Amino acid sequence: MLYKKTFWLSCLIGILTISSTYAQKATGFKKDKALLGSLSQQFKDGGAQYKLLAARLKADRFPKTYYAKTDSLETSGSGWWCSGFYPGTLFYLYRQTHDKALLAEANRILLPLEKEQYNKSTHDLGFMMYCSFGNALKVDPKPRYKQILLNSAKSLCTRFDPKVGCIKSWDSKKPEFLVIIDNMMNLELLFWATRVTGDSSFYKIAVTHANTTMKNHFRADYSSYHVIDYNPQTGAVQQKRTAQGYANESAWARGQAWGLYGYTVMYRHTRDKKYLVQANHIAQFILGHPNLPKDKIPYWDFNAPDIPKALRDASAGAVMASALLELCTYTDKAMAQRYFGSAQTMLKSLSAAPYKAALGSNGGFILQHSVGHIPQGTEVDVPLTYADYYFMEALERYKTL
Repeated sequence: MLYKKTFWLSCLIGILTISSTYAQKATGFKKDKALLGSLSQQFKDGGAQYKLLAARLKADRFPKTYYAKTDSLETSGSGWWCSGFYPGTLFYLYRQTHDKALLAEANRILLPLEKEQYNKSTHDLGFMMYCSFGNALKVDPKPRYKQILLNSAKSLCTRFDPKVGCIKSWDSKKPEFLVIIDNMMNLELLFWATRVTGDSSFYKIAVTHANTTMKNHFRADYSSYHVIDYNPQTGAVQQKRTAQGYANESAWARGQAWGLYGYTVMYRHTRDKKYLVQANHIAQFILGHPNLPKDKIPYWDFNAPDIPKALRDASAGAVMASALLELCTYTDKAMAQRYFGSAQTMLKSLSAAPYKAALGSNGGFILQHSVGHIPQGTEVDVPLTYADYYFMEALERYKTL
């Protein structure tokens, strides 16, 4: 019991220390006047778009993407890994616009999502439940939300294997234990669970997963593989490959974004400088890459063979921008200015054509030109819910920085 109290006190001190540092360092950034002046309209436009999107949704269905040529909206059930982004975006929009219609829609769509708290077949419960109920707890808290999130964290932990040192990403009938870089994004749910319960087991699983991933997922230049195949009996690495990228040895853009964001979150919650070092290395790989365009919205893969004609991925740009706006508050002045300036450029790009959709278009989605899975030929150059989610998060971070 004493250990748990001491552990919780340490976490609390860390959070307060980092919050103080965040506030101190955040005062030195010069914001773009035009972008800053447009923020209110950006959120208003986003709210208008999401009302259009809501009007097209059938009960208990979640938006996936929209196809302009056929004017068709693709949806999913609550078990799809992206189900949490739609309510999460609505909560961001409500917090900025105070439009109660957006809040009502967010609360409505949470109801069919609740059952996923017991879903042990997916590693994406952070995306699904923390991006939704985690934001709900901040914006419009209800007593049951805490238990839903705790149950979600417990379900996620069932996928952890101490032999491998990771949370399993994809189930397989083959003798393999598959872990993808995306899984770094689900660890924040576990840190939340430790923070509210004082139970360090959630914390230890998150740290162990991050350490194993840091050891095996990254190349010498700090680019990341997408998929690591571990031997489920010994924990040894059997293969390093891609699923959604161009090639096994290429740098899939959104994968680099997941890593950047994930290790920034790791530093926030642990204060362990090795995670800050890792996040800085990833940021420098991304921002220093010769194939990063001037508008800072990356091609879908940094090594795509048809650059500069390759498709851009607005979702990767949105995730990167949000991560950099946090990371810039933890680093020295020179790096901080570089990160802030790059994130600002990304947001200026995303806030206008061709990435931002015209009002009344795009099926109600906010951003255009994201890339889901080119090798599989799905969700290619379309709007995606996670692009909108991290774009709204990044704009809010920019506003409050």
